[in-house]
Amino acid sequence: MKPRLCSSPICCSQQGQALVLAMLLISTALLVLVRYFSVGQVVAAKARQLHALDATAYSGALIQARALNMMAFINRAHVGHQVAMAHLVTLGSWASLGGTQAQQLASGNPPAHLIAMMFGPAHGAAYVAASKATGFGNLSKPQADLARAYGQHDRVVREVLVEVQNAVVESLPHARRQAMLAVLRQNYPEFSAGDEFNLIIDSDDWPGYASRQSGHGQLRNLVEQVVSLYGFLSPRNDTAYNNWVVDARCPGLRHQLRRRGSTELDALGRWQSLDTQSFHALRSNRWIGCYFREYAMGWGWIPSAQTQTIEDPHVDDPPADFSAQDFWRWVRQATNWDITAGSDNPLANSRAAASRQRWEGGGLPSYFDVITRTSKPLGFSVTLHHPGPEGLTVSTHSAAEAFFDRPERRSDASKEQASLFHPYWQARLVSPDPVNGANRGLP
Repeated sequence: MKPRLCSSPICCSQQGQALVLAMLLISTALLVLVRYFSVGQVVAAKARQLHALDATAYSGALIQARALNMMAFINRAHVGHQVAMAHLVTLGSWASLGGTQAQQLASGNPPAHLIAMMFGPAHGAAYVAASKATGFGNLSKPQADLARAYGQHDRVVREVLVEVQNAVVESLPHARRQAMLAVLRQNYPEFSAGDEFNLIIDSDDWPGYASRQSGHGQLRNLVEQVVSLYGFLSPRNDTAYNNWVVDARCPGLRHQLRRRGSTELDALGRWQSLDTQSFHALRSNRWIGCYFREYAMGWGWIPSAQTQTIEDPHVDDPPADFSAQDFWRWVRQATNWDITAGSDNPLANSRAAASRQRWEGGGLPSYFDVITRTSKPLGFSVTLHHPGPEGLTVSTHSAAEAFFDRPERRSDASKEQASLFHPYWQARLVSPDPVNGANRGLP
């Protein structure tokens, strides 16, 4: 078939106009496609960067939570060491009590059969059993071993635990940043290892969030609470009475066997333990009437500082015996003891003070805790400026926080306040506030 020819000059002049319009439409479509592709690249870069920064911020919050939990475990270790030290000083005073009681038993002052006759066979047998503690005095090897163990606990507390807490507090910002940069490098493997990410911390709650506290705050309260759970560390007081009427002038009084003992944390946070036992024989004379003549059966006092003293009645330099003077007369001249109606073992206390062996201890250490007992989390926000497509710089923002939350409710249904004594710190992302940088917890 032959091609169709124009039938007139006008018709021939209009050929090809549709092609021009088509080319214009195709050019516009290509421009739109290119722009759409470019915008898509930017959106993809933005989404990638946002996911990477969220992972980065969450990793930083994990570092914070782990650091806070580490300090909580250290504070609990402080408590454990203090409980161990309380047991050691108590064992020390008990060992001294046993050693001196063995000496008194051997010398028959008082004799074992007298104790059994007046207060029963159980007390007599216990007195006789003290012979097995011969050699447990203050200068014995068992005492030296206990003192050495006490000193080791004190050194661990001061030279290890305290220093580790200091290191955690000082290094947290650096450790957090290094962890966040490591996450960014994992998300951008094509980024040169020698190049630095433009990662900016916009707001940070860490400065001042945890502060050093005196050992006499929450740490002392928790130590005393835990110590109260151990019967071995509770007051060791007991009084046995003889049934015989001794003197018509004081028919209500009886011979007594007094056991006294206590483990205490003094005002400066230093341990001491005192254990004594005495036989108080009821006597009377025409000058003072009825009174108790004390026969010290055993004593032991372990202080951990030179300045510690026995608060119970005592004197610093008691007589070795009373062969040269009457007991009651010496008491009246040299002391202010009540030997007519007292309840202590002042002579045994005095001999414990005279034969004391001081152990080395520095008292409760300082520790770190959150400043306020509030639920305010430890938050921060970050911004990342990173090269994007076509030479653009893409900026993204994220925020995260470490927060305190028990894994389960307390038995008393009370709300647990944030502290560095319970390792209940967790991490989460939060929404960054573009106005003032504050963080809002995500629902």
